[in-house]
Amino acid sequence: MLEISSNIENIVYLISASLFIIGLKRLASPITARNGNRLASLGMLIAIILTILKYTDNNFEWIIIGIVIGGLLGIILSKYVQMTAIPQLVAIFNGFGGGASALVAIFEILYPKESVISVFVLAAIAFSTVLGSLTLTGSFIAFGKLQEIIPTRPILFPLRNYLNSLLILLIVFFAIILIIPNFSSPYTLYILIALSLLAGILIVIPIGGADMPVIIALLNSYSGIAGAGAGFVLNNPVLIISGSLVGASGLILTKIMIKAMNRSLANVILGGLGAEDGSQQAINENRVVKSLNTEDAAMILGYAENVIFVPGYGLAVAQAQHQINELANILKNKGTNIKYAIHPVAGRMPGHMNVLLAEANIPYNELKDLDEINSEFDNTDVAVVVGANDVTNPIARTDPSSPIYGMPILNVDKAKSVIVLKRSMASGFAGIENELFFLDKTSLLFGDARESIEKMTREIKNLDNI
Repeated sequence: MLEISSNIENIVYLISASLFIIGLKRLASPITARNGNRLASLGMLIAIILTILKYTDNNFEWIIIGIVIGGLLGIILSKYVQMTAIPQLVAIFNGFGGGASALVAIFEILYPKESVISVFVLAAIAFSTVLGSLTLTGSFIAFGKLQEIIPTRPILFPLRNYLNSLLILLIVFFAIILIIPNFSSPYTLYILIALSLLAGILIVIPIGGADMPVIIALLNSYSGIAGAGAGFVLNNPVLIISGSLVGASGLILTKIMIKAMNRSLANVILGGLGAEDGSQQAINENRVVKSLNTEDAAMILGYAENVIFVPGYGLAVAQAQHQINELANILKNKGTNIKYAIHPVAGRMPGHMNVLLAEANIPYNELKDLDEINSEFDNTDVAVVVGANDVTNPIARTDPSSPIYGMPILNVDKAKSVIVLKRSMASGFAGIENELFFLDKTSLLFGDARESIEKMTREIKNLDNI
């Protein structure tokens, strides 16, 4: 263990915290996001090195093993995880972060460094244990739904809101007992862990796949708050600061997502965000839609003055962002006004579409959020929907029984003409039909989005040669 003065320690932690804050600020823009991520990573590296030097008694073996395993996993994941799987990866990371914070708190109370633990530290232990354990199981359930290992539909059980409320009350009760000095036993801690793990499952399992972006944002916040709690347990300022930053940003993002989906924060916390019994709409396979081929689609786009592309998860699956940029550039060279309508939850997590399109060097000023773009659909000649489903469904405005009723949607149905690129008539994550597909103005182009866009691009080039 290296002797480091408190002044030097505080200065180093201040530098780390400053890098976290600057990095987080730069994440707000796609232009500066990569640099912001690097700065925040550097801040954490500095904090880790200082912590190892100051608090480790020359027993580096397990630390080195952990660094090697974690580094290798990070390299593998960064190279091989597809953009479409990033939401699942974020969910897993949230779970591991929460679980790590819970383990820190648990070991601190099972193997205390001091004979008497203060009430404040006990409160921090209880807080971190509860949120960390809940985040661990909740994030794993979210991962399972996103990966479709678990059914994406809401898994409902009778009186779930009452049961979840009772579970939360029991957690609070045992947390209070744990905090009372010389009153609790190890069994109190074990019961608290079990209840928290169960709460993570029961709160997330009733929530449908369409609402996963909200849950991911909330669980991200929980993992940060649990980390801050672990910081108080260890008396580590940089962990407190970084955890608080993650917790606060996660809560802000959750608020944005709730507004975007017209949900209630209380329902999210209690696990009542999923559809009510019987509210899932049956899929009618006999309904007729109007389809077209790539030649017809190219003809429509080639003579349009105003075009809005509406990307969704299907675009990410097809990895068609570069192809759509090429198509857009050809149309812009013909004098077409191009914009992109980005719904906050168009992918499976906030910012998914923005990152995907930025990867293809699509100008950031062409990406318009829901509030900016909705008024422009009335004057749009063609709206091209690429893999978006629930966020374009007009039933959200009209059917109170729909699980997406009240959710702000992109007003694609207001455009003069709509072209929808889809593989099949499969429903979105909400499990309901999209009424947009059955409008007279809507034509569906079936097939792989990447291949369809490439064919349309070639056909539009041919129009110029006629």
